Amino acid sequence: MNEKFIERPRSFCALGGAALTVGALPGAIAVLHSSMGCGGSIYWNQLGSTGYLGAGYCGGLAVPSSNVQETDIVFGGSERLEEQIKNTLQIVEGGLYVVLTGCMTDIIGDDIQSVVKEYRAAGAPVIGAETGGVRGNGYRGYDLVLTALFRDFVEQKTEKVSNKVNIWGIVPGQDAFWRGNLLQIRSLLEKLGLEVNSFFTEQDTLTAIKHAGDAALNIVVSQIYGREAANKFEEIHGVLYLATALPVGPAATEQFLRKTGEALQLDPGLVHQLIQEETQSYYSYVDRIADAYSDLDFQRYAVVVGDANYAVALTKFLADDLGWLPELTVVTDELNEEEQSRLEQELRQLRSGYQATVVYETDATEIKTAFRQHWPVNRGEQFYDAFSPAFVIGSAWEREFAQAIGAGHLTVSYPVGNRVVIKKGYAGYEGGLNLMEDLFSVIVKDR
Repeated sequence: MNEKFIERPRSFCALGGAALTVGALPGAIAVLHSSMGCGGSIYWNQLGSTGYLGAGYCGGLAVPSSNVQETDIVFGGSERLEEQIKNTLQIVEGGLYVVLTGCMTDIIGDDIQSVVKEYRAAGAPVIGAETGGVRGNGYRGYDLVLTALFRDFVEQKTEKVSNKVNIWGIVPGQDAFWRGNLLQIRSLLEKLGLEVNSFFTEQDTLTAIKHAGDAALNIVVSQIYGREAANKFEEIHGVLYLATALPVGPAATEQFLRKTGEALQLDPGLVHQLIQEETQSYYSYVDRIADAYSDLDFQRYAVVVGDANYAVALTKFLADDLGWLPELTVVTDELNEEEQSRLEQELRQLRSGYQATVVYETDATEIKTAFRQHWPVNRGEQFYDAFSPAFVIGSAWEREFAQAIGAGHLTVSYPVGNRVVIKKGYAGYEGGLNLMEDLFSVIVKDR
């Protein structure tokens, strides 16, 4: 039997991703229907791997949980869940309660939908999603929560609002920079005169989410995450979706804005004007670092290691905007052939024409092997001596690899345990400046 063991995993379990997704929704309360310890394990992982993201209101160690035990596993835990929901509604103030299952309750087949339907029929805002870890990783948990939200909470609307859009595809927690990324994308779309539901920022409300069904378009800023939920939304609410890569920097963001404008049939002049204004502002800041970039030689070879969103977005930014040479891109998700094809199509469309080598590898210990296969120790070139000057952009797991090849290192993708993230994001024009600043700061920090 050919089994693969993954050292240093790069995601939560499905329940963990679902819990963080619910915790990021405004006024939403997660109710875990799981064995004891699940909530605590998720919280400690959350605290140390997501840029030190705190628990928030009724999250972390305070999240309501049925804490099923041996008796419940043997005879079924539905009664314990009913008791937990009843107590949570009485004690915890919230606008939406989302029941999430763990491995044990999924395996024994507890029917949570029958339980939550009774509460919803009585007027309580309770929905449920089966999110046991056996169903996948944290990204899968995100999709499962969104699907439940669109199915059982968002109201169906016949009339659509022509300038209204919904955004998803950025996974809270799995992306430590999710809030900043969403805020930047939201801001750009609002400058086009659009009404935006971004679901997970302080500008969002449950009322707005409930009425998301009258949007004219759903925008999924990912070629992988959120597409299952987008298909469900289209099936239930009749709203088409546009899937695009996470836009980081001016080249990708211009492409994102033009695609959005075309999908919504916006005035091309309005879109072009916004792109001109934002591009001019972006390069007014780049001008200030151009001398240092040239005179101090900030250009680097690069290895990019990240999930499906960041692996593509960072590679495009480095090649198209920064003038770096991203020699190797490592995608750390387990993807099927169709999903891999989507990512590779994005990377074939680089404006610079640069072609990075793409590999798919989840295990951190195998990334060094993949690098050596791409860049042998001795290429036989006349002037070759090393992969230098070099930089590795990845997760905290890549720090040792970067040290081994004498490269700089910046943590962007999960797990992010060596940075504190409050509001920073890398999406859009402003995000490109943030990323440039962080990369160059690593290069000069020891001068």
